[in-house]
Amino acid sequence: MARAIARIGTTDFKTTIEVAGRTVIADEPPDNGGQDAGLAPYDLLLASLSACTAITLRMYAERKQWPLEAAEVSLHFHREDGVEMIDRKVRLNGPLDDGQIKRLLDICERTPVTLTLKNGLTITTRLAD
Repeated sequence: MARAIARIGTTDFKTTIEVAGRTVIADEPPDNGGQDAGLAPYDLLLASLSACTAITLRMYAERKQWPLEAAEVSLHFHREDGVEMIDRKVRLNGPLDDGQIKRLLDICERTPVTLTLKNGLTITTRLAD
């Protein structure tokens, strides 16, 4: 499965993340004390969920040979009364019928990242050697 390494020095909150042979920069916006040199952690979380949703929709439509021409996944993370939530809006383009649209929306609820977030996961922490 996936692995990532994040490294931070003494330059505010700029963090270099190595994942899947690529480098991603994360940071906090200036109002949180960062330099806005990269995406904030919750931005990365939303990016992961939106990408997984879009990719899963594309894979499913191709497997079913459905005429999905494009999909757009818009997410909004917010807190209400101490409860954290993500609102997801999906735009589907193409000559899809009502049954196909309903099924694709159902598929959104079953993407791997969606299920991980909804089901929760165990996180263990220990000091590296």
